[in-house]
Amino acid sequence: MPRLPMGWSNRYTRLVAGLCLVALAVYLSASIPWSLAPAHPSPPSPTRADEYAAARQTLANRIRLRGVDEEVLMVLELVPRHEFVPEEYRNLAYEDRPLPIGYGQTISQPYIVGLMTEELGVKPGDKVLEIGTGSGYQAAILAAMGLEVYSLEIIPELARAADERLKRLGYQVTVKQGDGYLGWPEHAPYDAIIVTAAPDHVPRPLFEQLKVGGRLVIPVGPPGGYQTLWRFTKINEEEWEAHDLGGVAFVPMVHGK
Repeated sequence: MPRLPMGWSNRYTRLVAGLCLVALAVYLSASIPWSLAPAHPSPPSPTRADEYAAARQTLANRIRLRGVDEEVLMVLELVPRHEFVPEEYRNLAYEDRPLPIGYGQTISQPYIVGLMTEELGVKPGDKVLEIGTGSGYQAAILAAMGLEVYSLEIIPELARAADERLKRLGYQVTVKQGDGYLGWPEHAPYDAIIVTAAPDHVPRPLFEQLKVGGRLVIPVGPPGGYQTLWRFTKINEEEWEAHDLGGVAFVPMVHGK
């Protein structure tokens, strides 16, 4: 049997031992369950919801500078306005501006939504009638404040879409397609009534369906022009206190045929 050169035996032994260790390591790594291996997940990327939350907070901060009540601002930070605008306008959802929602109607400017909500002077549990559901955003704000909300929309397509949207998002609002000039007498009297489209006069049924001490917030003025936003407080069945809240621009309130 031939003899190995001097020193080769030790080198050969070390080589074999090294290969055995490598093979053992490969075998063990393949055999260990993945759940036992240390996890190193990458940091989560910002979600779309996070982006909207930051945008809502920024919007609320802008409106805060204009003096809107903090309780209302808290709700504005929670209600997802992007859910109430058409897909093509979602990138503008948290701009302080009105946006088209179809059928010649708009979703109101967030500042005006906040102002009108504050001027209602409501508290949780109060019953509120909204005239002009639109996409449902104002109704969602009222519902998020713990109010019992009834909302009328004269355009059938908007009424159906708003009702479905509010239900999907979990807001407790009773929506009906109907003529806002007539109000909703079945659920009267109301602690407050808010009108989100502009008639050229104040409909008498809305006064009649309001509780004594209740408030009506409504823009009044000619179609296609600027209107005045009013807060009326019912003193008794014949007397009202009126407060001018400033100039606004709303779509006209449509009368049923």
